[in-house]
Amino acid sequence: MSKRSCLAFALVLALSMALPLWGCNQSKDATQVQTTTQDQTTESAEATEQQADVKEEQATQEFYKPGDAYTLQQVVVLSRHNIRAPLSTTGSALDQATPHTWIDWTANASELTMRGGALETMMGQYMRKWLESEGLIPQNYQPEEGAVRFYANGKQRTIATAQYFSSGMLPVANVDIETHADYDAMDPVFSPSFTFMSDAYAEAAMAEIAQKGDGTSVASVAADLADSYALVQDVVDYKESDAYKLGTIKDLDTTDTKITLELGQEPAVEGSLKTACQLADALVLQYYESPDATAAAFGHELTDEQWGLVAKSKDAYIDILYTAPLVAHNIAHPLLQEIGNEMDAQGRKFTFLCGHDSNVASVLAALGVEEYELPGAIEADTPIGGKLVFERWADADGNEYGRVRLLYQSVSQLREGTMLSGTESPMSVDFSFEGMQKNEDGLYSYDDLRARIADSVAEYDRIVEEYDEVELAQAA
Repeated sequence: MSKRSCLAFALVLALSMALPLWGCNQSKDATQVQTTTQDQTTESAEATEQQADVKEEQATQEFYKPGDAYTLQQVVVLSRHNIRAPLSTTGSALDQATPHTWIDWTANASELTMRGGALETMMGQYMRKWLESEGLIPQNYQPEEGAVRFYANGKQRTIATAQYFSSGMLPVANVDIETHADYDAMDPVFSPSFTFMSDAYAEAAMAEIAQKGDGTSVASVAADLADSYALVQDVVDYKESDAYKLGTIKDLDTTDTKITLELGQEPAVEGSLKTACQLADALVLQYYESPDATAAAFGHELTDEQWGLVAKSKDAYIDILYTAPLVAHNIAHPLLQEIGNEMDAQGRKFTFLCGHDSNVASVLAALGVEEYELPGAIEADTPIGGKLVFERWADADGNEYGRVRLLYQSVSQLREGTMLSGTESPMSVDFSFEGMQKNEDGLYSYDDLRARIADSVAEYDRIVEEYDEVELAQAA
């Protein structure tokens, strides 16, 4: 085993032993019930936990095999990085918006934390056992030339995620992590930036974004976030911050959202939505990372539903900026091409592409995903460390089928550092796509799935042609 792999596993072993202790709550206090009211509260909490357990069991199956009639042929994974420190540094707007001190992160701003590395290695170990169980790879697999590929965006958190995952999945193979950008720079394949822009296109895209609100204006897209904004402000004690008292920051307002779309740039937002997203993102990450759930919420005791309401501001930010169809087909175009190329690569068994929540969200939107729910998660659409998995299966007659699902660790698994196996599985939710039909085993024709990806890639060219022509016609 390489020195790098040995170090990674030494770290993971130490952390995997410690993580369950970090996630412990005050169970002794919870059992010292002295009144009927407390009994009722405890019973209600236990009922809620049981309901959550049922939902998780319904979403998981041992290794998620579609049936004995199928043999796994290939897997392509688009992963979001695992737990990172917030994007902002000390003294930033994130610090100024609260009188509290954020936790002492085990990583620099925006980088993968130690917990994130341990969790990602566990996911890699789980993937190894699954692929072995399906016969796609042997035990202690050392890949043939071109059989596997690990490709990450140029950011530390994506490179490190791919590194930890590969150490868990292929512990004796010493896999190289491929990058095509300078360190800490965005690779064009993973950058959710516009590669085409015209006035006509921007106007049409803005109209689609406005439909996420009441359709009258872009400002309306945050109209249903009042409860989330209020909770975020309450949790961070926003109005007790020096910045609020000095008037340099004001109450979060659902009507002040402004969005700009520019060539070569990601969709950008100004106003309260940006501030709420930054605060919600940091709070959710702190909840995953911190051993004390109450301390993670700065002394507030939040239910799972309330944590989901906190996360709603961040989820809305991703949805509003990256999933309108015209936007998604534009910004996801390079990554969709990469996914299609990997699916067609001769001799490829496994591909791991590591990017961001914006990548997963825009790819799913461009493919026409139907609405879905993620049991056990507080991030409603693209949970931390989540993996968008494209699978190719074959039956005994050689007919090929495809499945697309999201593999992710539940909140309890993230916080407790649960070791994963066939019996203690991560969460898995199969996706359905508009206009596509599955067979009785829940699989698509592989040709249909591959054609959907090709159509999504081609849609970019159609958009360029249509909105370039509109510009030319207007100029004439």
